[in-house]
Amino acid sequence: LLGASMNVNMDSVTEIFLKLLFLLSVHHQHMAVAGNKYNCDGQLVSSLPQSSFSSSSELSSSHSPGFARLNRREGAGGWSPLVSNKYQWLQIDLGERTEITAVATQGGYGSSDWVTSYLLMFSDSGRNWKQYRQEENIWAFSGNTNADSVVYYKLQHSIKARFLRFVPLDWNPNGRIGMRIEVYGCTYRSEVVGFDGKSCLIYTLNKKLINALKDVISLKFKTMQSDGILLHREGQNGDHITMELTKGKLSLLINLGETKTHPSNAQINITLGSLLDDQHWHSVLIEHFNNQVNFTVDKHTHHFHAKGEFSYLDLDYELSFGGIPVPGKSGTLSRRNFHGCFENIYYNGVNIIDLARKH
Repeated sequence: LLGASMNVNMDSVTEIFLKLLFLLSVHHQHMAVAGNKYNCDGQLVSSLPQSSFSSSSELSSSHSPGFARLNRREGAGGWSPLVSNKYQWLQIDLGERTEITAVATQGGYGSSDWVTSYLLMFSDSGRNWKQYRQEENIWAFSGNTNADSVVYYKLQHSIKARFLRFVPLDWNPNGRIGMRIEVYGCTYRSEVVGFDGKSCLIYTLNKKLINALKDVISLKFKTMQSDGILLHREGQNGDHITMELTKGKLSLLINLGETKTHPSNAQINITLGSLLDDQHWHSVLIEHFNNQVNFTVDKHTHHFHAKGEFSYLDLDYELSFGGIPVPGKSGTLSRRNFHGCFENIYYNGVNIIDLARKH
């Protein structure tokens, strides 16, 4: 973990703003293991130590979760809980945050014990869990019909997590819960910056590289605070673009500033998501092409046309993440700064956190 505490003694206003870059922590993860973003289907479970497996209970020491590796026959040939009911689970710790692209299951070797359907849950901490969803619903995976056939399932969208939990829903009525598993994926490369609610990260754009007709901003965030500024950019005439978390919902506010010329289009406020302060990672994408804007939060997209002067906003060459550089600079925005973490911030392909990590 790199502690980036910046104290910049420079003259320009832009550079003085950089003094606000304090208590920023940048976490750069990169492990050389099998798999990469183009080949993310390596086996993740087979090489894990026994200590990486845990469960709600076990029928006996020979049915412990450590025997739940796919195609293995040690112990009793798989994991079985003490009682077969819907309160049981099998958990693996992958050691660090990992991109998971597929899962596979078997029953207990040579037995009448197998699971016919199950849920998948994931977590970064092992305490705060989220259920895998597909087509907007909690997804029940189809399991096995015998003890030894492998049922492989490619996830429609990958999971980024350290901990994974299999929760049996149904099992062979003539047997009990029995599982052997494999998980496929690769190391997830991420760069994370932490904000303490008093800091912000300023990016000064290269004027030569600016394309006035196209802007793409993407990031992920995680917080337990229901309010905070995630993004702010403004111009000389009061026009500004702000993305803010308010009561657990994310709002994109576009203020054109010139209310006399276009009073009906002077302000646009789009709100997406809810309960986004749940300490899970949430993804955000803002795409602006000409006057077409796409605002996406966790796969939910709002498309709209920003009419009037939005295509010609006279914005500064600065973009601030996590807060507003000078409190009250815009006159109307003096709300609290963001308290939590951002991951993989990109502006038009530029890795913002990587630039901050390199000072």
